[in-house]
Amino acid sequence: MTRAVLGIIGGSGIYDLPGLQDVREETIASPWGEPSAALTRGEIDGLPIVFLPRHGKGHVLSPSDINYRANIDVLKRAGVTDLVSLSACGSFREDLPPGTFVLVDQFVDRTCKRESSFFGKGCVAHVSMAHPVSPRLHVHLAAAAKAESIAAVQGGTYVCMEGPQFSTLAESLMYKAQGFSVIGMTNMPEAKLAREAEICYASVAMVTDFDCWHPDHDAVTVQDIIRVLNSNAGKAKALVARLARDFPREHELCPIGSDRALDSALITAPEARDPQLLKNLDAVAGRVLRS
Repeated sequence: MTRAVLGIIGGSGIYDLPGLQDVREETIASPWGEPSAALTRGEIDGLPIVFLPRHGKGHVLSPSDINYRANIDVLKRAGVTDLVSLSACGSFREDLPPGTFVLVDQFVDRTCKRESSFFGKGCVAHVSMAHPVSPRLHVHLAAAAKAESIAAVQGGTYVCMEGPQFSTLAESLMYKAQGFSVIGMTNMPEAKLAREAEICYASVAMVTDFDCWHPDHDAVTVQDIIRVLNSNAGKAKALVARLARDFPREHELCPIGSDRALDSALITAPEARDPQLLKNLDAVAGRVLRS
């Protein structure tokens, strides 16, 4: 059995994680560049926790400027087995009002400016993304939300736009008509990279507004969002604390194989693989490359 290490990526409004014991900061070098910030390590009731603010301390990185590969790589190097993404989002549904937490289980990737894979020329791999969220992690989050009396809806589709601008009205109406639940700017390629790194991943999409399809939200502003962000942040920290207290201390094998995603993913012949790329993949793919 592998010891569980819970990773938390904090989105807009969540730049620290109070309640950690034995807190220390750790800077880990990555061959993929600079991560958003140094990692914060600690424990909650004996469970190792690794926290990373996605936008950096003080929110200095826009969604398009985040080095998603470096973030996932350093979390992997830190031993994270299960990763929870906390993200602000807009809603396309009246029954998902501001303040609601959505435990999404599907994603639509509309980004276009981001490096979305650790693999490429010199070592090609194809992982399955049919089911991007680890079911057991999803269940633990739902149980923690219920225990903390946090309004959380299980299931939903998160469409990830490039940003940093908010949607046009036409885009918002299109996404709503397609049946998507929420919209954000950060969960892709984060979820894809977590799958390549064989880290179980789940996302808590915290609704801040109805997006501009809604007549009462047709001019979404940062000031409007920040007011809801502050309330959501407090609930998110309570959710994480409960999740950690109740979380299994040994990593549970993922029923959909999130933690073994590379078992049959590599297609490049061993003799044709690029040595430098293999060196960069030492943490992400070391398990299969060394076997």
